[in-house]
Amino acid sequence: MNRIIQLFQEKPQHVLNIYFTAGFPELNDTLPVLNALQQAGADLIEIGMPYSDPVADGETIQQSNQQALDNGMSLRVLFDQLAGCRKTVTAPILLMGYINPVLQYGIDAFCRKCQEVGVDGLILPDMPIEVYRREYKAIFEQYGLLNIFLITPQTTETRIRQIDEWSDGFIYMVSSASTTGSQTGVTEEMLAYFRRIQVMNLRNPRLIGFGIKDYETFSTACQYANGAIIGSAFIRLLQQAGGQYEEAIKTYIQSVRQPETVQ
Repeated sequence: MNRIIQLFQEKPQHVLNIYFTAGFPELNDTLPVLNALQQAGADLIEIGMPYSDPVADGETIQQSNQQALDNGMSLRVLFDQLAGCRKTVTAPILLMGYINPVLQYGIDAFCRKCQEVGVDGLILPDMPIEVYRREYKAIFEQYGLLNIFLITPQTTETRIRQIDEWSDGFIYMVSSASTTGSQTGVTEEMLAYFRRIQVMNLRNPRLIGFGIKDYETFSTACQYANGAIIGSAFIRLLQQAGGQYEEAIKTYIQSVRQPETVQ
């Protein structure tokens, strides 16, 4: 069974997904950060594949993408870094990125490599769902990969139900129309959107992303979905940790889940 599906069967609530950019802050930080997140108790780990034009991402993640590219990160380097990661990491792993580098690598070769290193799913925001179903779905399934689709406050109910029908794993609920890292908190408009999706009784679990950064925003998201995704706030933590990030990651994950336990 795919690890993502198994996760939501075993833990249907308060799922914490943490995003970080491969090869950031330093080229060889990918596996150490992955292992630190595993040790700290992240339920799901989303690794960003650096790209020169990450259109869905805000300034913080854009900068981390550029830094990683400057460091020498590429898909081939990333796959080399992830080889053997399953010796220590049991949490589901997602790769998040954009379709162009994947196409350049070759869809079949890319998916085969994902299976080899233990990747469970992909998030490719700029891949049209119809193109996925027509051209790539069979390849993804051949290699045991889930494709995670995004919905936004502007997505129609008809489209949401189509995505729910065509999805496995979970649905990524983008909390607002802005880019990542641009939210200052959960607004009433966002809450109305969360409630609207909640009462649709979708088949798939849902994780809320964009603007989730601390105990308050994570807890609020968990009232309306199965969990949440933290990205920009975690990238900033890595920036501030100055290479000494193991304890910082542990403390941060604890603060998101139970701030009263952090001294």
